[in-house]
Amino acid sequence: MKAVLCKQFGPPADLVIDDVAAPDMAADQIRIAVKACGVNFPDILMIAGKYQIQPPLPFSPGAELSGEIVAVGDEVEHLKPGQRVLAMHSYGCMAEEVCLPAAAGNR
Repeated sequence: MKAVLCKQFGPPADLVIDDVAAPDMAADQIRIAVKACGVNFPDILMIAGKYQIQPPLPFSPGAELSGEIVAVGDEVEHLKPGQRVLAMHSYGCMAEEVCLPAAAGNR
């Protein structure tokens, strides 16, 4: 799958689109096909290495998304594939798919 990646700290122009492995989904998680991702000032600080959260490189920025659930873990009962959701996470939402705890969806 494709994702926007920060491979080195710096300005937005240093971000790249690259192929990455699809994330593994745990039993309490949902897999979301990302349709839109917010772009915010904290993302710019994070990719510059100036935010309080500094993920290990490489990482995908983006802390909020909207999309459609494509799969649910075995422990998830209140959400189903095909549902549209909003979700927030620390980073990683600038990708084609994201796996998040089911509690993060539908905020």
